Amino acid sequence: MKLPIKMTLTKRIWLSFALLECIIGLIIISVYPYSIQSTLKENTYRTIEVQQMLNFQALTGGYGVDNPGTQVHDQDSTSSIWTLMVNNQFQTIIGHAPSDRSVLVQMKQQIKSQKSELARYELKINDSTLYFVARRFRINSVNGYLISYMWDTYNNELKDSLWNRLIFTFAMASILSLFLAFWLARYLKRPLDILGRRFKEISRLNWEKPFEWKGDVEYERLSAQFEEMRLNLIQYDKSQKVFLQQASHELKTPIMIVQSYAQSVKDGIYPKGGLDDSMDIIIREAQQMEKRVRKLLYFTRFDSLGDQQMRYSRIRFGDLAGLVRKRLMAQRPDIDIHVGGEETMIYADQEQLQTVLENLVENALRYAIHNIWIEADGSSTLHSVISVKNDGPSIPEDERKAMFEPFQKGEKGQFGLGLAIVKRIVNNHHGFIRVINIEDGVAFQMTLPAPPPQKQNGESDKIIGKD
Repeated sequence: MKLPIKMTLTKRIWLSFALLECIIGLIIISVYPYSIQSTLKENTYRTIEVQQMLNFQALTGGYGVDNPGTQVHDQDSTSSIWTLMVNNQFQTIIGHAPSDRSVLVQMKQQIKSQKSELARYELKINDSTLYFVARRFRINSVNGYLISYMWDTYNNELKDSLWNRLIFTFAMASILSLFLAFWLARYLKRPLDILGRRFKEISRLNWEKPFEWKGDVEYERLSAQFEEMRLNLIQYDKSQKVFLQQASHELKTPIMIVQSYAQSVKDGIYPKGGLDDSMDIIIREAQQMEKRVRKLLYFTRFDSLGDQQMRYSRIRFGDLAGLVRKRLMAQRPDIDIHVGGEETMIYADQEQLQTVLENLVENALRYAIHNIWIEADGSSTLHSVISVKNDGPSIPEDERKAMFEPFQKGEKGQFGLGLAIVKRIVNNHHGFIRVINIEDGVAFQMTLPAPPPQKQNGESDKIIGKD
């Protein structure tokens, strides 16, 4: 099994520049020769045509053609353009024909079928190319052709010169790009190295020093995100410390009571009546401590709870609310618990939603005077609303804001974890909960997403009660 190749940022940048240079080089090799050849060819024809018009001069009583000297007109010449006139029988009227008569013959074969006034041609002679332009004319009842031609020697020399310059320029640019890649790697690594050192400090729980980077927008954004994470970690650390302090305080009292009563009984002293009364105190405090521990464990469980651990199902609200009502009504027989919206279908984790309703009803039982209402409204296609109301006293504004925080207990509260557990469960369901004072009491309203369309017409899951 091959291990994946690990690369540093520097290597990635160098490799990126190298690949870019290779791609540019391949494009140049593939496109440049054809492009420069086409450009030079077009430029040659235009030059020939312009020079042809300059050489063709109508003189008084005759005509004449200027040619670049009387040198031999062969492919060894560079940028010279020659012009000659021939009649329809291809007999030279004026000018100098190519030294190789076969070239003139080949010209004649191509020109004889010319219909337009001006036409471009080229001939392949051995390893060279002859470019020529033929223009039809009529002077003094004489019909013929004005032929201007030029060898590709100059084009080849120019192409080789341009190619050499391009290779030199590309080589210099490649060398320069390597220095640029080296600088860019150092430039990009610097903030990352600094950020890496800060992460190392955070891994050692040293997160008090703030981090801020000024300059590039991207690194400023990364710096802001890092700083937000640092502040969240500080806040989380503080909350964990407060949680541990509160938890230890909640457990300290029952442990001390159990310990002191047990020691007294061992010494033959009964602090509360007789032996049975003292043992009842120990048992009651142990049960209270067990409840505290169970709620603490349940509360901390949701820190690591993810969507993959949620077992969603469609629940008929009347079944679940009836189960909660049956389990809790014995705590206060003088309170009537009413259930509304029984046919509403809720899409949630059944066990967790049952915990939510039990905690809300238990809280309501401590404050209700005569009645508690458990209701659900599923009229919206987007969400379902579940409310637990009681006819107890209203809650002050400052208490309402903090009552879902851990260990925040009301006047008749027990452990201060019930409503915190409720909030975490609702948040895990992507919903929200609030508490409001109503006309004759208090209402806890939680909003949960409605069942997905594919789940809305299915059968509800069976509700199984707990003993």
